[in-house]
Amino acid sequence: MNSLGLIDLHIHTSASDGTFSPQEIVRLAKGKGLRAVSITDHDTVDGNEAAIKAGTEIGLEVVPGVEISVEWEGRPVHILGYYIDVENEVLQSALQNLIDFREERNPQIIKRLNSLGLNISYEEVKAIAGDGIAIGRPHFAQVLVEKGYVKNGDEAFKKYLKRGGPAYVEKKRLTPNEGIQLIKNVSGIPVLAHPYNIDGIKNRDLEDFILQFKGMGIEGIEVFYPLHNFQQTLKLKAFAEKHGLYITGGTDFHGEQKPDIQIGSGFGALRIPYELIIKMREKHEGKNPKK
Repeated sequence: MNSLGLIDLHIHTSASDGTFSPQEIVRLAKGKGLRAVSITDHDTVDGNEAAIKAGTEIGLEVVPGVEISVEWEGRPVHILGYYIDVENEVLQSALQNLIDFREERNPQIIKRLNSLGLNISYEEVKAIAGDGIAIGRPHFAQVLVEKGYVKNGDEAFKKYLKRGGPAYVEKKRLTPNEGIQLIKNVSGIPVLAHPYNIDGIKNRDLEDFILQFKGMGIEGIEVFYPLHNFQQTLKLKAFAEKHGLYITGGTDFHGEQKPDIQIGSGFGALRIPYELIIKMREKHEGKNPKK
């Protein structure tokens, strides 16, 4: 099934909470022998233009993408959007609102960390993020590591930053309908990210949950994912085929934020075939025929 090459459709760059620039991602992916990637930064499309340009220069296909958090029954659910029009002003305005929601939350996280006796400032977090616009919890975790409060990012989340943790603060999110329609309104294909890793969804409820989101306009599910085991992957693949959903896959690569995850292969064994994007691209090109 891999005769046409391999891909990775879930990658974060320094435009959000990844540690590699879009250009570095493209070079890394090319060096790993990948044929195509998608930049799916949190709530921003700012890394796409540079990645697409770099990909054109060295012969790597870059699918325009984004990852949006939506709110479902009090829990965050991630929606990936592929083949989106990254220059669309309505999209950019909506994403800026989501970034503003983060900015409302982040100082509250600082206050909670300080109240726990951890001496960090928001200026330190912003310095870690650098050019990244979508400042998120991984940036806070990195500061905690650098200041010696925790050994690594995993410990930072487990002790302080995870949902329900002492420094966790909720943020405003779009509804599932709003997030899905935002992607569809800019010619994109909305895909449910890592279904088996959605907070609060038990395995026996997962199929009903996916069908709810299909009813709201989801067109695909992320079947191939590092934390999906072999049986889960097979079940999702069969479910997607039965219900006419696109099958996608990606590593959720963040660079040094998740050092065990490698681009293109996850923990080492993941293989995501290029064939998966052919139908999505054909649909996209059908929506937007070249003049």
